[in-house]
Amino acid sequence: MTKIAITGGIGSGKSYVCNLLERRGIKVYDSDAAAKRLMRQDAEIRDRLSSLVGSEVYVGCELQKSVLAKYLLQSEENKLAIDDIVHPAVARDFLQSGYTWLESAILFDSGFDRRIAFDYIVGVAAPVETRISRVMARDGISREKALGWIERQLPQEEVVSRCHFVIENDGERDLNEQINQLIIQINNI
Repeated sequence: MTKIAITGGIGSGKSYVCNLLERRGIKVYDSDAAAKRLMRQDAEIRDRLSSLVGSEVYVGCELQKSVLAKYLLQSEENKLAIDDIVHPAVARDFLQSGYTWLESAILFDSGFDRRIAFDYIVGVAAPVETRISRVMARDGISREKALGWIERQLPQEEVVSRCHFVIENDGERDLNEQINQLIIQINNI
């Protein structure tokens, strides 16, 4: 089965593109939602995160996001340690899911592209001002905070350079036509 990843930075509109794919009958595995689900439901992940972060990271089976976030933001080493627990579980879950398309905002940032052999990677790109506006509106945050989130991720130019296909979600180009062309190209390769 052909495996396809969709990625793009915060505010690029990748989730919207995935919704358009789903309207066409293409189911897309949401790796962020899967990670959250697995951190709640998978006993091994709960045990490993509790050992790493401390028992206060869970109250019962309820993940304490603020405790996890505080630990994660303390150092790059902490972030990588969490990734080493969660990302392999998400990769296994995707491979067992029957899905062939996967959405991941941090596909390259996290090294997730090396955990699964994707046949094609699709990048969703948008101008930085458009991304800032989208994040501000979606999350109700300041411009500075939205820009801070964008700057924590790999630069869009680097993400796009590592993709096989790019969908420009700039509000000017027709997304449906770009998606149609993408599907045609993938089916004809």
